[in-house]
Amino acid sequence: MSKTIIISNRLPVQLQISDGGLSAIPSVGGLATGMKSVHSGGESLWIGWSGLTDEDIPDGLSETIDSALKEHGCSKVRLTKDDVDGFYFGFSNRTIWPLFHYFLEYSEFELDFWDSYKSVNQKFADAILEEAGDDDIIWIHDYQLMLVPQMVKEKRPNATIGFFLHIPFPSYEIFRTLPWREEVLEGLLGADLIGFHTYDYERHFLSSVRRLLGLDVSFNDVYLENRVIKVDSFPMGIDYDKFHKAAKKSSALKGKQRSDLQIKLDEHKKSAPDTKLIVSIDRLDYSKGIAKRINAFEYFLNKYPEYKEKVRLIILAVPSRSNVPQYKLLKREIDELVGRINGELSTVNWTPIWYFYRSLPFENLIDLYTSSDIAWLTPLRDGMNLVAKEYVATRTDKTGVLILSEMAGSAYEMNEALLINPNNFEQQADTLKQAITMPKEEQIARNMFLQNRLKRYNVEVWANEFMNSLKTQGQDIGTYVSQKMNDEILEAVSSKYSSAKKRLLFLDYDGTLASFHKDPQKASPNEELYQLLDQLHHQEGTTLFLISGRDKETFTRWFLPKKYNMIVEHGVWISRDGEQFKLLEKVNGEWMEKIQPVLESFVDRTPGSFIEEKNYSLAWHYRNTDPDFGNKRATELNTVLTSLIGNDDISVLNGNKVMEVKSSNVNKGRASVRILSEDDYDFVFAIGDDWTDEFMFQELPESTITVKVGLQKTQAKYHIDGTKKVRELLKHFVNL
Repeated sequence: MSKTIIISNRLPVQLQISDGGLSAIPSVGGLATGMKSVHSGGESLWIGWSGLTDEDIPDGLSETIDSALKEHGCSKVRLTKDDVDGFYFGFSNRTIWPLFHYFLEYSEFELDFWDSYKSVNQKFADAILEEAGDDDIIWIHDYQLMLVPQMVKEKRPNATIGFFLHIPFPSYEIFRTLPWREEVLEGLLGADLIGFHTYDYERHFLSSVRRLLGLDVSFNDVYLENRVIKVDSFPMGIDYDKFHKAAKKSSALKGKQRSDLQIKLDEHKKSAPDTKLIVSIDRLDYSKGIAKRINAFEYFLNKYPEYKEKVRLIILAVPSRSNVPQYKLLKREIDELVGRINGELSTVNWTPIWYFYRSLPFENLIDLYTSSDIAWLTPLRDGMNLVAKEYVATRTDKTGVLILSEMAGSAYEMNEALLINPNNFEQQADTLKQAITMPKEEQIARNMFLQNRLKRYNVEVWANEFMNSLKTQGQDIGTYVSQKMNDEILEAVSSKYSSAKKRLLFLDYDGTLASFHKDPQKASPNEELYQLLDQLHHQEGTTLFLISGRDKETFTRWFLPKKYNMIVEHGVWISRDGEQFKLLEKVNGEWMEKIQPVLESFVDRTPGSFIEEKNYSLAWHYRNTDPDFGNKRATELNTVLTSLIGNDDISVLNGNKVMEVKSSNVNKGRASVRILSEDDYDFVFAIGDDWTDEFMFQELPESTITVKVGLQKTQAKYHIDGTKKVRELLKHFVNL
């Protein structure tokens, strides 16, 4: 029976060793809560680091830890102190975290960090491979494990793998600065479904995939040679009921039942009933904009001095990564800021800022949420920011105002909040005034919409939506592409090939026999390909034709001495048994003088593009251009050419990063049918990779074995993964 395997850097269990004993306590974090519905029963396993390094575990206690974790459905990955220093505190938090949050100046590109990151990712992948079967569903989480999907996919190609990134994915211009950018993208593309919090992060990722890896992207699908990867956004929710019920329970407590913090907050409100409490809760991190928020608060008090002694800012900064240099500097900056402002503005009865540098128990967080009139959250960049959602969920009477940075992922779904630019002090000061003076009716109207949405799309719905999308991902491919050539089909085709007396093979070149190259002239055949084609060409009963859009001069240089049969320029020229090329079709090239200046103007305006001049066609190549810009120019050129050609007997072919203008009466389909009619063949085979080969697949008889290279919509009966698999298939024919 298949199971679900969840993988994250840390397990949802806290281990505590004391006096030689061990206790395992379930965590209450957002991810642990969200995965409850997925990680339930005996059909799931959670793999991660326990929080204890090998050096921390006393001799003989390792098996006890394994047993304790097993009771919670967990399995540990063993890490040393050096692993944690290099992989977690190094690459994850001193390279990826600042870079993905747009703090390029804090990013450290150290080779040692990268080597450690790769090594630890392999440890996680190995732990998965030990437990995973081919039918299992694997869900990998977050930026610490971005190489794991590909590491697992290489060993378990049929496994269903999902990946979710819980932090922002930066724009291409930021991401491209990472020295190991291609490796990270390739690691992520091992997944079948890649999830982000917002469409912006999804869009940035797809842009980087197009520009850095040169892969085809259609809407939110990425096409590899043998797979289609879906990329989508799933905004993470919270456990709404947990926060809402806790707030109701807290408000119902009387007298000594209340917490010490709640008693102090109540006393403060009683002594100053007109004072508004503004709460600000964050991990101590430079991405959260805490220092700027404090400066903005000072700016507000100076701009609107009438609110002095009428507002109080409560800052809760939860300690985080205190051994990373930037965090030490940040804490000192915030300590000094709070000290200076309180020193300058405090009165006998009023301190403008209450500052706490600590973690608070869940009950005290609820106290802060329910007692505060305003929540003010101004991250400079944040993947989601669940604090904003938690605050709204605790407002049982629907009062309260949320001020939220538009740079937070949650801002995209919380439009009823007051959205601000965290760098704009003027706007923040005015927005604070708006929040302080907002009528209760407006507060209730805004929070009603927010609460309904948060209740409906909670964290459990988020997890289930991702899982359902992951489960269906592999099922959709068969609805729009041909059947994959598996071992069973290959055996049947080989049997027909073996028993046939006269065989006819049509083999496309670029993207089929040889991979694409930025310079088409460098995609020349290697010795392995020559040997393979020689064997097919000399095989008794087999007629081989190379059929390509290439110019005859290139194929003359590459293949004429080999005496292969060749059709080039999409069916204009033919060469048999080493003879010089002859015209296969009568074509008119007078139109070329009219079209060439148009193509040249597009070359001038599209850096990286160039024209390939053939005898009776012109090809505009844009493989080396910026992908988005190249596609935009191709669309423009298509429109211009369509209006120009009018009634001329010419047409435009859109190939793989190439647009070719040629005579309408010439194509691979027409040429291949003409060859077929010359003899009585009992086995016909055609293989190609782009739209120019579709003419062959359409025109050749139904009995033809037609094969598309790659996963695209096609008229071919079968598809195959890539050039490597093509050669393996042809070797199979040779060895029969």
